Amino acid sequence: MELNIRLFATLKDRAGQGHILVRLDEPATVQTLLAAIVNQYPALATAVASSIVSVNKAFAGADTAVQPGDEIAIFPPVSGGDLPHPTHFAITTEAVDINAIHQRLTAPDVGAIVTFTGAVRGQTHRQGLPDKTVHLEYEAYEEMAEQKMAQIAQEIWARWPLVKGIAIVQRIGALQVGDMTTFVACAAAHRDQGVFDAARYGIDRLKEIVPVWKKEVGPDQSVWVEGHYHPTEQDNDTR
Repeated sequence: MELNIRLFATLKDRAGQGHILVRLDEPATVQTLLAAIVNQYPALATAVASSIVSVNKAFAGADTAVQPGDEIAIFPPVSGGDLPHPTHFAITTEAVDINAIHQRLTAPDVGAIVTFTGAVRGQTHRQGLPDKTVHLEYEAYEEMAEQKMAQIAQEIWARWPLVKGIAIVQRIGALQVGDMTTFVACAAAHRDQGVFDAARYGIDRLKEIVPVWKKEVGPDQSVWVEGHYHPTEQDNDTR
């Protein structure tokens, strides 16, 4: 059979394209698929070794079956259903209108909204990255990313049931120093009803399971920033 595989971030750069065709025998699993990719596209071997695979927008393990027609994506570690409260989940190239999001989350029974805002740093002091950042380039697997944002909201409500509205926004594209990159907001009736912890959980979880990557571009080099958390099938939405 022949499978069309989507690539993101480092893998897309190394392949020089966002899609590859892979031929392999049936029946096949993620493990045999990765072996076929390494065999047919040797330039991807190093990146594939630490990659994450999703099948039909769900994280897949080595033994997960793959078949013609599956939507399969491979990417490095990342730097659904009716929802009971007002929400706003978005992957966007546009500036974030914080006031509009606040209005969306505000209700007669809401008295506290806690927000986290990420921004582009101009200086980075980490090994392997440019000391000076000219700009960041963000990329996302958009169809899966908004689903995972909704999953994070469900996880927050399970842990902090008094939290009401939730917003999670990630900007993509080229962002300049000082630009907003990420926005997370959690609303509740009172400030002592978990909204501080929920907002912190929201940004931490976004960094773990939402398929978004950034490239740090300096004056002389650019580097894809990859995380250390490897999502497993246990990180899928089990509702």
